[in-house]
Amino acid sequence: MLNDQKIETFRQLVENKFQIYNSLFMSLPYDKMTNIGMLLPFLAEESREGYQLGKSPEEIVEEFFQKHTELKTEEQKLELLFKIIQYIERQVVLFDSIEDAAFQDLHSESDPGTVMNLYDRASQEHHLAAIRKKMEDFAIKIVFTAHPTQFYPNAVQRIIHDLRDAIINDSITQIDALLQQLGKTPFVNKERPTPLDEAMSIIYYLRYVYYQTIGELYRKIKQVFGTPNFTPSPDIIQLGFWPGGDRDGNPFVTADITMKVAEELRISILKDYYGHLKIVRRRLSFRGVSDVLTALSKRIYDSIFHNDTKISAQEIIAELDRAEKILVEEHNGLFLSVLDDFRDRVKIFGTHFATLDIRQDSRIHQAVIDDIFKKVINEDPESKTNEEKIQLLLDSGAVLNPDDFEDEMTKDTLMCVYNIKTIQENNGERGMYRYIISNSDDVKDVMNVYVLMKLCGYADEDIHIDIVPLFETMEGLDRSQNVMEKLYNHPVYKKHLAKRNNKQIIMLGFSDGTKDGGYLKANWQIYTSKEKLTKISEDRGIIVVFFDGRGGPPARGGGKTHDFYASQGNTIANNQIELTIQGQTITSVFGNKDQAKFNFEQLLTAGIENDVFKDVKKDLTEDERALLSELAEISYQKYSDLKAHPMFVPYLQEMSTLDYYGRTNIGSRPSKRGGGSELKFEDLRAIPFVGSWAQLKQNVPGFFGFGFALKTLKDAGRFDEVKALYKGSDFFKTLVLNSMMSMNKSYFPLTYYMRKNPKFGEFWNILFSEFSLSKEMMLELTGFKILMQEEPLNRKSVKIREKIVLPLLSIQQYALIKIQKGEGNTASYEKLVTRSLFGNINASRNSA
Repeated sequence: MLNDQKIETFRQLVENKFQIYNSLFMSLPYDKMTNIGMLLPFLAEESREGYQLGKSPEEIVEEFFQKHTELKTEEQKLELLFKIIQYIERQVVLFDSIEDAAFQDLHSESDPGTVMNLYDRASQEHHLAAIRKKMEDFAIKIVFTAHPTQFYPNAVQRIIHDLRDAIINDSITQIDALLQQLGKTPFVNKERPTPLDEAMSIIYYLRYVYYQTIGELYRKIKQVFGTPNFTPSPDIIQLGFWPGGDRDGNPFVTADITMKVAEELRISILKDYYGHLKIVRRRLSFRGVSDVLTALSKRIYDSIFHNDTKISAQEIIAELDRAEKILVEEHNGLFLSVLDDFRDRVKIFGTHFATLDIRQDSRIHQAVIDDIFKKVINEDPESKTNEEKIQLLLDSGAVLNPDDFEDEMTKDTLMCVYNIKTIQENNGERGMYRYIISNSDDVKDVMNVYVLMKLCGYADEDIHIDIVPLFETMEGLDRSQNVMEKLYNHPVYKKHLAKRNNKQIIMLGFSDGTKDGGYLKANWQIYTSKEKLTKISEDRGIIVVFFDGRGGPPARGGGKTHDFYASQGNTIANNQIELTIQGQTITSVFGNKDQAKFNFEQLLTAGIENDVFKDVKKDLTEDERALLSELAEISYQKYSDLKAHPMFVPYLQEMSTLDYYGRTNIGSRPSKRGGGSELKFEDLRAIPFVGSWAQLKQNVPGFFGFGFALKTLKDAGRFDEVKALYKGSDFFKTLVLNSMMSMNKSYFPLTYYMRKNPKFGEFWNILFSEFSLSKEMMLELTGFKILMQEEPLNRKSVKIREKIVLPLLSIQQYALIKIQKGEGNTASYEKLVTRSLFGNINASRNSA
């Protein structure tokens, strides 16, 4: 019944409003776009009917020109297609804004996964004390990355925010004006953004969404769970930040950029404090209190605008404590809650706003260490083992000057390590306290960072840094237990860990794991790796925190995040939930206050529920484990065979948009690793890899091998075992539902024409066969009639979006076909692919 009400609300507030406001587009005075609103439905209908009849995108677009236009020249046709893309991009923004505006009406304060729902459940089951106990040392941390999965220019982001507000207020005049502004505002960055541009884009959300959202949510948690003897820690919700610190594969992130971003974070939070303090002072206008707050406001102002003046979070809190003392003793504590709320924000955000992480690839570190070794030890690094090099450098007692090195990477890496101390002095220790090493698969990968700290003159007691290995490939995950075991026993590292309160953060890469091992294998491998790492850590008295590098869609480890974390059993350490949020997930899941608050709550309660409410569906039995391992291995073999197919990389390169990702100017980072012209699988970055499958509407990494594994067990007469696993294990159920989400967003009719391709026809058929099998097997397993049957709202949202972008996909495929045939103006068709790619990326906020 509740679902029926929500579907009706969605129909009224989203579908109907979209129809109404979309009609405004038709009368907007866009340059040369006047007729697009009338022509677009024809292309949409030609696409819908044409694909059902097995027509190719080329046939569909050419028939559209023939039947509905009088255009003759290629130039005229291309101009129309570009205008259609621009029009659809703006339709997507309108739909996003309408959907965002309806969020509050579609979700309530007592929905499953909210703080109030957690409180009500805990009260009924007498678990409030256990929840408070869990809250003493539990936290969630969202780490924002700049990975290029969606980036509207800042001007468009601001229009989206204003449009959402206008839709909430049903202001037709304002909506009309904003749609006009949208029509004349460019959606494409002329130049690739710099890492600083990317940082400023996300700092916009910090300032205008998260400062209020997290402050209000913390106040709510205090009100609901606080007692005279218990106050939840202000650290219960934390923010992390990668733009400007993530130098893995990004040559544009330098030590200088990192310093600039750290300073922008410091200044931005102080600006929020300065604005908030004005509101506080409006209420606390009393003698004595007002003087303290006015002086504090001036100090914060000076710290924003004068480089030589710095104020720490501790100093701000000390002044607020002074103001409170006067307020209580002389003014009856009037408006004390207003002061409390402000002080809580300072405790939450400090002078750092979000913790800036450094990340670099282990292979870069090794090259730097080898370069240093040659200079300091004056020997050939190849003549020594890694352990010998580390020991010799530690024993040397050398303190290096970055300017003494010719290699730019060595120089910049050393400068970056030196700057950590300055950033901690300016932004507080929380401003930067983690150094993440990509592609970790050996002890030396972690120890190299420790050595760099020592070579930059840090005494042991001054290394206020957590060194975080990132295990992301199947090989890396396989070796993770062995690596951590050796590290925990390493005398030097053991001492360092003791100084870090015996707390070890370990990062696991879902995106690269899925790319490397396929969907089912990657998720199971990460699950079992976490179990092993939990055991060896706890056996040695180490508090282990897992940091998950998850993307937005299931194919990059995303999907239904609350369900994923709530499904993990007690064999996995649950000290903190940490995950990356990137691209379209920032805007679609945490893009405004209502959504952000709801989704922060979902994560927080998932972690707490996991410990407090025992559920047999979370803990896997030995038989369930054996079955999951078997399914994972079968699917891995099937996926590995696909990767080994000689057409795998050529298909992506020639038939998809892979080569065009680097031209979209949505991210500062190159779209592939390595500088060679020949593309290798290992050079592919997870985002363009998964994104290219999504643009083809094939979403291969989200399901491939899963259906084959299910069918293998069915053929062996063991499907009842799999059904029992689905019913009995929340973890397996979540994997199945997320994989179904990937398939629901696939549309193979778009590429039916590839079946006849002499080079790639056989390969396409392999993909389509596995898709059909996976869909058939999962529907049989779940008992569903359709994919995403239990998620009607999500399904509706996806359906409308797919309908909006179908003409865009037709145009993209049409242009790719023209390029493959070498027909017409290749440069223009390539530009068409890039523009439609950009439009699709932005449309895919909930894409798989």
